[in-house]
Amino acid sequence: MKVTILGSSSALPTSERYPSAHVLNAHERLFLIDCGEGTQMQLRKTRIRFAKINHIFLSHLHGDHVFGLYGLLSTFSLMGRESPIHLYAPEKYDNILKSHLRDFDINLSFDIDFIPLSGNEPVKILDDKYLTVTSFPLQHRVPAYGFLFREKISDRSIIKECIDKFHIPPLRIPAIKKGEDFITPDGTIIKNTEITLPPPKPLSYAYCSDTKYFKRLASFVKEVSLLYHEATFDKTKVDLAEITGHSTTLDAARTAMDARVSTLLIGHFSARYKDVLPLVEEARTLFPETYAAIDGQTFEVGNLTHP
Repeated sequence: MKVTILGSSSALPTSERYPSAHVLNAHERLFLIDCGEGTQMQLRKTRIRFAKINHIFLSHLHGDHVFGLYGLLSTFSLMGRESPIHLYAPEKYDNILKSHLRDFDINLSFDIDFIPLSGNEPVKILDDKYLTVTSFPLQHRVPAYGFLFREKISDRSIIKECIDKFHIPPLRIPAIKKGEDFITPDGTIIKNTEITLPPPKPLSYAYCSDTKYFKRLASFVKEVSLLYHEATFDKTKVDLAEITGHSTTLDAARTAMDARVSTLLIGHFSARYKDVLPLVEEARTLFPETYAAIDGQTFEVGNLTHP
């Protein structure tokens, strides 16, 4: 599982930072999270295949998280896409999108499966073979939602040497991988732990943008491998953060600390900050395992190595 940062700026793009957009690669399946202006240009720069994106998640209906979607959908259509796009967004966006497509005479070559986001409780919005995705409410000036991507526990791995040693028939291997013991023809019980290895710990990635600090948020992202949390302002702008419904570096770090996450990635930086390293250093005073979301960089979930 790895995440590529396409945009890390807040409302205004800068010469080095695009507005919000991430691509999460989980088991070679791509999930686009938010779609700020210039997203498709960033997709090309990072050599991410358009056709592999089948699920798009919009956290809320502010332009710096949405404006790139219209061009991206049009490009999909011009490229002859036929497979549907599954679009998860606040419920009001369905009519907004339909109006845009109608006003600009855009007839897409594919269907959009719209999944509305609403309510004040976490909701599982995707459940497949490899992972679940849960939306959860944030606190912003408009309805906003975060997203938690969590891998499912894999099967155990059978030790190859044990197949020959105990003469395990191929038909028994799937059940053994699920945790069953093996019983030999003479009735001897071979414990599962003797012939298998445990699966790796499931990874998880949570995306929180935009939101002001609130204590309950930590419970939504408890113990995730990697938490992305907006940090629009430094600690001196706490009053501005409250007014605009955003977070400071210390707000993000406090949520990470309370949730006992492994690693924190901060972004959605205000254009006023030319250098984001001081913001990272500020967050590290509370949560040392903090890193900056940098446009164009890819981070391994569970193994963050960037400075």
